[in-house]
Amino acid sequence: MSKVSLNIVTWNGLRYLPELLESIDAQTFRDFTVRVIDNGSDDGTVEYLAEQRPDIMLVRNVKNHGFAAGHNQAMRFALDRWDEADQEMCYVLCCNQDIILTPDFLEHLIEDADANLKAGAFCGKLLRAYGENLNDDALKETVRSERIDSTGLRANRWRRFTDRGAGEMDQGQYNEERELFGVSGALALYRASVLSDTKLGKDYFDEDLFSYREDVDLAWRMQSYGWQVRYVPDAVAYHWRGIYGKEKAGPFSRIRNRRKKRPFFAALSTRNQWIVMLKNEHWFNAILSLPLVLPLEFTRVCYMIIFEPRSLWIVPSFFKLMPRTLRKRWAISKNRRVKASSVRKWFR
Repeated sequence: MSKVSLNIVTWNGLRYLPELLESIDAQTFRDFTVRVIDNGSDDGTVEYLAEQRPDIMLVRNVKNHGFAAGHNQAMRFALDRWDEADQEMCYVLCCNQDIILTPDFLEHLIEDADANLKAGAFCGKLLRAYGENLNDDALKETVRSERIDSTGLRANRWRRFTDRGAGEMDQGQYNEERELFGVSGALALYRASVLSDTKLGKDYFDEDLFSYREDVDLAWRMQSYGWQVRYVPDAVAYHWRGIYGKEKAGPFSRIRNRRKKRPFFAALSTRNQWIVMLKNEHWFNAILSLPLVLPLEFTRVCYMIIFEPRSLWIVPSFFKLMPRTLRKRWAISKNRRVKASSVRKWFR
């Protein structure tokens, strides 16, 4: 059984897959198995994989079950095949379909993970990839830029979660290894034993979220359970991000970025924000943060009433999921191993 399960969830991503798989083939670290969960693609993804890459394990879903459910499928398959005693030194790499790895990406990440057994999640330096001449098959090419996509997840006192360094040019300002609040789900390495420790029921990622904020939710839970999260800057990869916002953006920039999203996904992001806070916030930290968080969320709802009235379906959806969310909150509170102050340090 391989040391690493490299899991990719695909949905109409055929344009990206050849370059991703080529970068996986070039890895200097070789002890991994590639698993692909396809969420009902209709762009030829499944046919391409079946014909060109029969060496890859492929599971085809008849419809799009979402990011969380797709990755949970692959995680369950991998963890069921590792003995419990071996899981401490085995890993799951969650990988978006629009990622390109540098050849020593896995080597650097696994080396750090093997040396830091108190950590449950790891990420490298994720830079942006762009396309040029995409309409010309002869001239199109991928530009691997020096613009930062993510160096991990950062939380603040308003309970906003951002990709650390997003939008900045890489000038070495994020070249130090350090602990983080969390890692971006676009490319995240998780220790198998920690996934087993932090799962709720059968879920590693919360499937009620479908997509958006599931990486924040898992990161918050890991912090509550006392697991560290680490950033490994020598592990470099590139990301073709569809909707992209800078970390240090003002309110108008954030609004413009939101309006670029499909309304369904913009609304889903807001609903999931509420679910994640309800699930994970320690009651004492919630009281301290209420004067900051409540006005922000009230403003968000007012914006939706005025500019996105069709997105107000999230309100009944949130309340419909509330009983299940509260049961998950209870399970988390029973297993919480650190004081409120230990988690609060990330929300500054």
